[in-house]
Amino acid sequence: MRMLATLLATSLFAAPALAGPDFAPAVDADYAAHLEKLFIDFHKNPELSFKETRTAAIMAKELRAVGGITVTEGVGGTGVVGVMKNGDGPVVLVRADMDGLPLKEDSGLPYMSSVTQTDIDGVVKPVMHACGHDVHITSMIGTARQLAKMKDRWKGTVLFVVQPGEERIDGARRMLADGLYTRFPKPDYAVAFHVTAGIPTGKIGLEPGISSSSSDSVDITIHGIGTHGAAPHLGKDPIVMGAEIVMALQTLVSREIAPLKPGVVTVGSFHSGFKHNIISDKAELQLTVRSDDEDTRKKLLDGIKRIAANVGRMNGLPEDKLPQVKVGFESTPVTLNDPELTKRVRGAITSAFGDNIIHYEERAGMGAEDFAYFIQKDLGVPGAYFIVGGTPQAEIDAGKAGGKPVSGHHSPFFKIDPKPSVTLGTTAMTVAVLDLLKK
Repeated sequence: MRMLATLLATSLFAAPALAGPDFAPAVDADYAAHLEKLFIDFHKNPELSFKETRTAAIMAKELRAVGGITVTEGVGGTGVVGVMKNGDGPVVLVRADMDGLPLKEDSGLPYMSSVTQTDIDGVVKPVMHACGHDVHITSMIGTARQLAKMKDRWKGTVLFVVQPGEERIDGARRMLADGLYTRFPKPDYAVAFHVTAGIPTGKIGLEPGISSSSSDSVDITIHGIGTHGAAPHLGKDPIVMGAEIVMALQTLVSREIAPLKPGVVTVGSFHSGFKHNIISDKAELQLTVRSDDEDTRKKLLDGIKRIAANVGRMNGLPEDKLPQVKVGFESTPVTLNDPELTKRVRGAITSAFGDNIIHYEERAGMGAEDFAYFIQKDLGVPGAYFIVGGTPQAEIDAGKAGGKPVSGHHSPFFKIDPKPSVTLGTTAMTVAVLDLLKK
């Protein structure tokens, strides 16, 4: 999940009551009557990336039930596309990701998940909505239901994109490869949001420029020569080579990337061997690589390949047995908010809710988001990606004062306050679409 891009410092409870559009009470009523049950069902029944068959079927059913939406299933695997037309006008893509994470939930919520699922690697894993995607898909249904009731206020087409596999940063690319921009109306604008535990409920973050970093998963496989642990001279130790690679990788950012250029190379997994006195014949490393520009991204990936190969050579491996580096299977470029579109969407949101709803703070990390694929410059579709607060201000304040800390995303303790998150996400997205498609 992308890390926090914008943060609201103003307390919800210290500020005057926020304004809101005239349909905000209708969103609150819809949450009580329909969306709350939908959210709880999604949260209790999460599904892993590219295995979201139940979730996709519910989303397709809900979009069809709105009326006036042509729904197509199975786009890019489990993806769903809904087309709502209302006369001539621009096309706005509204995206929500729907996959969960392989985590055993320990949030203590009365509706927490206890399900398991066989992942695409064939391993049975616990599943949890530990990133808030249940909020995103619930809010999409809320937005569709509101727009259907307000067709006198807008003209054009809304493209509802229910995306699989964001956690494996490959779902957007698969949907595009399956004809998202050729089989369906090509969007003039693309908008999406992410709920964030680190921002107070009732707050929104939206700024132009870099919203999320690029991300590349990298697999390194080292083929050594197995032997007895007491006779290491008879083999080639892949664990030693792996350790040398791990240490050499630390110099990529510190010694090859300019100090003012951000970059991350993290080795998240190192597996090899099965017993104390056996030198294995193989070691496997898994990395994540982050950057904020394509030049840095290329330099890091090229550097990983160079280091892996030369460590193999240094240890006497023949050229056809050098460590193998696999890239490109899980990757996404930088997510860039288009300046003009961001200004317009932000203006619509502040007009509806008041200026107090938005405040800017520097990014705290290099999280990634594959929404970037929908808005690449060569596609000609400008994008705006905003953040919706998910934790009451009182809980954030208590955590900062030494109390129970707010659990971050991808944690088994992750939770958000669903009503203010879903209703603000729904209302803000509806505001954005109404402005982009206003008569």
